[in-house]
Amino acid sequence: MVPEQAEYDVVVVGGSGVDTIVRVGSLPVPLADSVAVPPIEEWPGHTGGNVALGTRALGLSVALLDYIGDDWIGAQVRTRLAEGDVQFAPMISPAGTRRAVNLVDATGRRMSFYDGRDPADLRMPREHYLPWLSRARHVHLSIMNFARFLYDDIADLGVTVSTDLHDWDGLADHHREFALRSDLVFFSAAGAGEGFTTVMREILREGRAETVVATAGADGAYVLTRDGGPTPRHIPATVPPAPVVDSNGAGDAFVCGFLYGRLAGRDVEECARLGAVAGAYACTAPGSTALISAEALRTA
Repeated sequence: MVPEQAEYDVVVVGGSGVDTIVRVGSLPVPLADSVAVPPIEEWPGHTGGNVALGTRALGLSVALLDYIGDDWIGAQVRTRLAEGDVQFAPMISPAGTRRAVNLVDATGRRMSFYDGRDPADLRMPREHYLPWLSRARHVHLSIMNFARFLYDDIADLGVTVSTDLHDWDGLADHHREFALRSDLVFFSAAGAGEGFTTVMREILREGRAETVVATAGADGAYVLTRDGGPTPRHIPATVPPAPVVDSNGAGDAFVCGFLYGRLAGRDVEECARLGAVAGAYACTAPGSTALISAEALRTA
């Protein structure tokens, strides 16, 4: 597949798959041989798919490059992205499509069992991804191992790049290259605990990032910029416009809102407020299906 457009606002690399959602009364789940649950649902998405779908719903032109399997799970991914009007350029992985089983309690809190399954030696050919990257205003790399090998070409093209480290504790080696070679870095404050501000400062000190964002769920988010002093700025959480159903995809939605603002030339704090609105909206429907529109985002 070749690019259909001369330019894409966002090219997302990696991170598609299917979530199986199991709703439970509470977390952790009590030990039992069998537990009756409501209907089990499957939602294509995962972090890369969610960012691609969410930014497209905001009116940006978006492409997603990734590996999926030649399997029924991969077919669900293809269908969901087509329905969301995301241009998808997949390659086939012999290991199959990534999956996750997510337990979601009555408050929307989740526990995810992630099956990444990509072989360690998986690499995306340059002839596949270069035509897309050369048309990108911005690249968002999911932390798939194969995606780290695109950094040199992204730098040569002079394109800005973001990544989401999710629950990085500041120590795991897998995330470090993504943290230090991206212009814009997102991660969950929960992974680093009380030391998340130290992780933010380390990313700015040792890497190339201009902005680091630590999302903190109901506590909002924290933003630290290279020229903004040593103390992160707190961005309050937004009250969801409807009851919280499922927090799956809330962090990905925050990234979407932030990127929307950034590509529109908004300042960092306003980008974070847009991210908070999108993240809150995402919690109001199951399985990362609540994709906010640009009009609703601006109105909120």
